Amino acid sequence: MLYAFGFDRIGVVVSDLYFLDPSPGEGQEGAERGVRLEVRMLDPGEPIGSIYAARPITVDRPIWRGDLLESVAGPPGSFDRTHHHPAFDGWEPGRRVFVPELSADPLTWVAARLSDLDGLLTEAGVDPGDVGADDAAGLRAAVARHRRGDRPPPARRPRRRARPGARGRAGAQRPGQLVVAGRLFTRREPR
Repeated sequence: MLYAFGFDRIGVVVSDLYFLDPSPGEGQEGAERGVRLEVRMLDPGEPIGSIYAARPITVDRPIWRGDLLESVAGPPGSFDRTHHHPAFDGWEPGRRVFVPELSADPLTWVAARLSDLDGLLTEAGVDPGDVGADDAAGLRAAVARHRRGDRPPPARRPRRRARPGARGRAGAQRPGQLVVAGRLFTRREPR
């Protein structure tokens, strides 16, 4: 699964990951699982076709990567392989950097990192002029909304209206009965 969040010239992509390094470093043997999060440049292309054509958008070169990983052989939630790559050389990530605070509380650490886009760009060796004027504010606002738990409400199925002859919970509708929003109402006859 891949999720992409785009701003002006910056995007954040998030995906699940199962990884087995063919030549692991010492202490990094065995499969890893978790989530990969990357800050990437976005390249908004020109529309191809009519003025109504969809505009191509390319998720382009990587700037920073956070790997919220743990060893498959270890206990779930250990985050024992959680690290980040502060910079890339073209498309290749730099070395893994392990930070105790990142393993201790990955979401808080990543939120703070993403909230400081200028610092992240400087450490990655990327000119802040390469990004859009509103990228830092947009990314900071998105992180703040997520931290507050502001998410769109889940989609709701529209309720169907009762119609004559509709089946309610009690079965077929009879004279003196009405089904509204799945509830059966019965008119009582006077005694």
